[in-house]
Amino acid sequence: MDQLKQLDRDQLLAVISDFAKNWLAHDGLWFQAAEKQFGMETAIELDTEAWKRFTVIEAKRIMARHGIGENSGLEGLKKALGFRLYAVLNKQEFRNETDRSFEFYMVDCRVQSARKRKELPLFPCKSVGVVEYTGFAHTIDPRIKTECIGCPPDQQAGKEYYCGWRFTIES
Repeated sequence: MDQLKQLDRDQLLAVISDFAKNWLAHDGLWFQAAEKQFGMETAIELDTEAWKRFTVIEAKRIMARHGIGENSGLEGLKKALGFRLYAVLNKQEFRNETDRSFEFYMVDCRVQSARKRKELPLFPCKSVGVVEYTGFAHTIDPRIKTECIGCPPDQQAGKEYYCGWRFTIES
């Protein structure tokens, strides 16, 4: 920790980016090892189970660090989404915002962009994403409902965005 305290702002931002890249690389390598050992279907099942637990941990830590209260609605969720581990790596956008809903798009996803560059099929992350985003939003505020607009393997994914999510709050 002493080393971090000696860094200037730009160096700290670079370290944050490196931490996120390292985490994402580990996540990808873990998945590839599981896929090689057990096959894609089982690897996705394992990944889903891990995300079911991790997304709650991540949401709670973000809430605590950034003063996002329980039941903080859509504004709390929007703020929290900006502090997710991969937020520094991916291009994210909020669209079609109303008092009761908003859409969240992953316009550039580091994982999917790399696969596209290598001419590989997009990773079919929809089933994992449903668990991840639903759990994250529910941790911020249980009144928030999550709907997938599109995510690989859906046909529209990878054109204007990689994944899209609609969050709606019940009154």
